Amino acid sequence: MLDRNVIQGRGFRNVVDGGRVTGFQLQLRQPNYRGTAGSLLDGVEVVVDGERVPDHVPLWTIQGRTLTLDELRASTDVRWQLDEPVVITVPKPGGLTTGVHRIEVVVHLRRPYFPPAVSRTTFTAAATGVIVPPAPGGGLKFGVSTYSYTGDIYTLMTLEDVLADVADMGATGIEILGEGNIPNYPEPDAAWVDTWHGLLETYGLTATNYGSWVDTEMWRDRSLTAEEGAAQIRQDLRLAKELGFSSVRPKFGVVSWDLEPHPIWQEAVERSLDLAAELDVVICPEIHAPTPIKHPVTQAYVDFIEKSGTEHFKLLVDTGIFNTAPVLELSEEIEVEDGEIPMHLRPLAVPMSDLVEVLPHVHFIQAKFAEVDDDLHDLHVPWAEIITTLQDNGWSGWLSSEYEGRRDAYRGADQVRRQHALIRSLAARR
Repeated sequence: MLDRNVIQGRGFRNVVDGGRVTGFQLQLRQPNYRGTAGSLLDGVEVVVDGERVPDHVPLWTIQGRTLTLDELRASTDVRWQLDEPVVITVPKPGGLTTGVHRIEVVVHLRRPYFPPAVSRTTFTAAATGVIVPPAPGGGLKFGVSTYSYTGDIYTLMTLEDVLADVADMGATGIEILGEGNIPNYPEPDAAWVDTWHGLLETYGLTATNYGSWVDTEMWRDRSLTAEEGAAQIRQDLRLAKELGFSSVRPKFGVVSWDLEPHPIWQEAVERSLDLAAELDVVICPEIHAPTPIKHPVTQAYVDFIEKSGTEHFKLLVDTGIFNTAPVLELSEEIEVEDGEIPMHLRPLAVPMSDLVEVLPHVHFIQAKFAEVDDDLHDLHVPWAEIITTLQDNGWSGWLSSEYEGRRDAYRGADQVRRQHALIRSLAARR
């Protein structure tokens, strides 16, 4: 599916030729209500951050062919179809800087059924785009959670659109929500499973973490038993393995605002460990605000890891625990006194020294965030400290973007790009 804006969210990038950055590209959808022959295209003006590029300069890539404006005007076998985006390439030695840019376009085309005096029609559009640098080498790997696209997925975007978007920004890992993203969960048909693996191959993505739930209070008259909880974990372990994931995050029902998991958690995990080892899938409980690292909940998980000696139960850290300011946009419908910040939204500002203590037990990091501004500054999460701590301590693993801010249309896709531009730039400095 194409974005509603003429300027597409995907495809905004620098162009590298022979090791040199020679310009930049953007993608446009057809602004007219019908396709247009190449001979009727009359140029496109591009303005980036106030710098105007005349309409005859950009190159057009249509149906796999790259043409100048004069070549388009002379063409007889090129057509800009309604359902196909075009790539506009703007020559610019050195390209654009990493970060957020203001983009405007004016597309000119002629309508052959209008009187000649008025046949030239203009279509204008404006947007912001993010230049994301390549992922640096080293131990850190950069992925995205489908949760970042909440509100857009299955309304404005298909699951494939999301995977295409993740790949377009140069991320290589995809995290999903089992019950949120798998049709006919927990028993997808074989055709969908084949399609899923085909999408991973097409977009060069690795399946990373599979989000699941153990709904301990599913029934009105009683809690789940340990065996029922284990059955849920085992079901998701098998499905995760079938889909190529290497870890499962079971979100247990909690019994307090400290996110203390229901007492069945340990026995349910114990009953699932043999299967996890057989499948080589790691079970990762989540350390999530308002629970800090130095807390009985986290310590109970660490104690279980150390006493069991297992390699298939480790920690998943959600970076919301490092917030230095409250993210009030996330507030649930919870009654509090006027002016009071709900407990789960209060910034914990967990120190990096606490992270270092548990880092040997951390398998996966959900890079939770809510807003990165136009200057690539995160308003809540101290990414420079986090990236430095991970690199200084030699941690290798996935940072999986989990946007949880305002759900305006396409905002998640834009914000994830901003976060990747930020954290990759920080990682590349080392």
